Amino acid sequence: MTEPARVPVLNIANVLTMSRLALVPVFLYFLFAEDGRQFWWRLAAFGVFAVASVTDHVDGNLARKLGLITDFGKIADPIADKALTGAALVGLSLLGELPWWVTVVIAVRELGVTLLRFWVIRHGVIPASRGGKLKTLVQIFAIGLYLLPLPDYLEPVALVSMGAAVVLTVVTGVDYVIRALRLRARGKRAVAGAGLDLEQERDVSGSGA
Repeated sequence: MTEPARVPVLNIANVLTMSRLALVPVFLYFLFAEDGRQFWWRLAAFGVFAVASVTDHVDGNLARKLGLITDFGKIADPIADKALTGAALVGLSLLGELPWWVTVVIAVRELGVTLLRFWVIRHGVIPASRGGKLKTLVQIFAIGLYLLPLPDYLEPVALVSMGAAVVLTVVTGVDYVIRALRLRARGKRAVAGAGLDLEQERDVSGSGA
């Protein structure tokens, strides 16, 4: 029986993921240039943020279509997303354009989910859920609006979008906690079951002797 080919970690999908991480310092440089108030620098920061966000969609599609899904990608992809959105949120708060409590709520959720992934990694990998993907999309949209030098009459749109992002962030965070606990419980049951089967095999072999 032929074993399935091993997917190399160094593939186009993972390279795009790592490039998203590499764009984070570039984005921050543009965001804080001229104290974050200059029109063209803010457009440049938005452009880098938009390009980096698009790579998230592209690398996921390539991984699925070309069969390039790896455990490294499952872990690195959400970390790259969190690095980008986290940098944007902290940057906007430092500039006084976004309340710190919003940044803290989102950051705590994102860090918590990342730690949960590592906590249960020996039992399996928690892939991104549909709710998590929607949360990321809404976050990106809301952050993009805050990055753009919008006229005053469009500010309520940015506020509502960020409010929706916060709600989705909290709700999906609770969902990830539940999924992590279930995965850990299944893993423990599987280990216990394997140990019971091994013990039964020993009993059978011992009685046969």
